Amino acid sequence: MRRSILLAGVLTTSLTLAACGSSDDSTESTTDGAAGASGGLTIWVDDTREAPVAAAAEAFTEETGVEVELVQKNFEDVRPDFLAQVPTGEGPDITVGAHDWLGEFVNNGVVAPLEIGDKAAEFDEVALQVYTYDGQLYGLPYGVENVALIRNTALAPEAPATWDDMVAAGQAAGTPFPVLVQSNGESGDPYTHYPMQTSFGSTVFAQDAEGRYTNELTLGGEEGKAYAAWLAAQGAAGVLDIDTTYDIVVEEFKNGNSPFIIGGPWMVASFEGLDLAIDPVPSAGGLPSQPFMGAPGFYVNAQSDNQLLANEFLVDYMSTVEAQVALYEVGDRLPAVTAAAEQVAATDPIVAGFRDAAADAVPAPSIPEMASVWTYWGNTEAAIVSGKSDPAEAWDKMVSDIQGAIDGS
Repeated sequence: MRRSILLAGVLTTSLTLAACGSSDDSTESTTDGAAGASGGLTIWVDDTREAPVAAAAEAFTEETGVEVELVQKNFEDVRPDFLAQVPTGEGPDITVGAHDWLGEFVNNGVVAPLEIGDKAAEFDEVALQVYTYDGQLYGLPYGVENVALIRNTALAPEAPATWDDMVAAGQAAGTPFPVLVQSNGESGDPYTHYPMQTSFGSTVFAQDAEGRYTNELTLGGEEGKAYAAWLAAQGAAGVLDIDTTYDIVVEEFKNGNSPFIIGGPWMVASFEGLDLAIDPVPSAGGLPSQPFMGAPGFYVNAQSDNQLLANEFLVDYMSTVEAQVALYEVGDRLPAVTAAAEQVAATDPIVAGFRDAAADAVPAPSIPEMASVWTYWGNTEAAIVSGKSDPAEAWDKMVSDIQGAIDGS
């Protein structure tokens, strides 16, 4: 999945803003705040997003008189802390988060539905889908992210039309790696590999007419076996390698050791000084490659006494073009609000490239059943690529194991 955000520690900053104006004074606290404890809003943010949220909070306080307290947290602590604190009446009114927490949050009763009304028309449709569960919206996206083909134009001037064309261009470039695709040892990385899988017509779960995932597993069938056979062939040819971890592929690409890397916007800052182009992941199986689209966003505490205020803050202050562009500027994620995305893409070809590469993207599933999928899926792909397992047999066993885990959950 996307690279986690690592922060050194936890800070708390209070924005004590009066109804008629704002104060420059701030206080520090050693707690994570209790929802509604002060009659205002408490928001958990990570270091990267603190400044844009603070700016929106100041405007909110000036216009409503409601005070906002920001609690800066290590992003990796947000999910477990929110799950632990909300049932006890603690935690924030609003927290920053990721869309793939949704199933767990809803099942544990810790998040409240959001009502955004006509504002929905202003958002990327897939960005809202990934925060929707059983037809109800539970999170407000502020960005979208997907993998694409990142190309070093000095080594590969033209975008490849197919996977085989890309490999041939990579070999012709004379670099140590024709293409770099991250894996995670024997755990694999099905998230990054999903565009190639879908190009064979193999998907993970069925979607209904409105694009919502059902619990019908679709990994099986001839399409899945064809993809498994392709994985084995790419591993045998040395194109794919389970030992190329995230850190390795980023370092090798940065050093000019491949013209191509499959990755997301979270990688781009590491490639300063390279002339880059962003292309769709080329098809390996003949059908369009469909990367997963994810969306960072915000959740509202189901136990908060201030749910209406929290909803108002997110819809009226974090959904503006100004706020969404500010979040992009600190985090390099294409805004989820369409007008903001268009504004950014008009001046940033890298962002525009990732947006274009998402033309066929599908929502990354956040249904609870995904918890039964990732480990089996990744382990099987890695075993096939490394040559340790017969592709057809391993794929069939994986599907059976996943279905059994879903049925038993």
